[in-house]
Amino acid sequence: AARILAARAAAPFESVDDLAARAGLGRRALDALAQAGALQPLAGHRHAARWAAAGVQRLDAVLRGARLYEPRVDLPAPSEGQALAADYRALGLTLGRHPLALLRERLRRIGVVTAAQLRGIANGRSVRVAGIVTHRQRPGTASGVVFVTLEDETGNSNLVIWPRVLEQQREAVLGASLMLVRGELQSEQDVIHVVARKVQDCSPWLGSLQAGSRDFH
Repeated sequence: AARILAARAAAPFESVDDLAARAGLGRRALDALAQAGALQPLAGHRHAARWAAAGVQRLDAVLRGARLYEPRVDLPAPSEGQALAADYRALGLTLGRHPLALLRERLRRIGVVTAAQLRGIANGRSVRVAGIVTHRQRPGTASGVVFVTLEDETGNSNLVIWPRVLEQQREAVLGASLMLVRGELQSEQDVIHVVARKVQDCSPWLGSLQAGSRDFH
């Protein structure tokens, strides 16, 4: 990273080859940058970037600074879903649209509200929420209660899962990456929780996207 910053301060990069040569980057570093979408300004979408990174050659000292020109290969761009999945594989997050934004119409049809909409719902109402699991916590002082944080494109939803629900639906509670929950909204002094009654593992809806969570830290 320091070499990239130093080389970029001297002059903007013109191409992936220029980046590799002036920053002294090897194939592994270039591929990591391509997979993370960092080479888009130089090479275009991820498929083109990985192709460009794979074609970089280390030249002998006598040829250092020489430019190699190859015909442009027009590769199909990844879909938005494929790009999101690649973001999560490389970075654990995305700078593009949140994955739940792509599923929102499907979720709306089955009555799922967003995290932001929870603030407009009365205390005690039955609600459905969904999101990517970011945290699971089971404090030692909570008598077996599990607290789960779900993330959607509008923010976070906080779940309270009582021991009885955990025992009945353990696989979904502890194993889901994408969780769909039906429960009761509890709101007190701007603190909002959903007390879960039914937990569904909808991870297959994410396709190849790999979303991790911090569990019981």
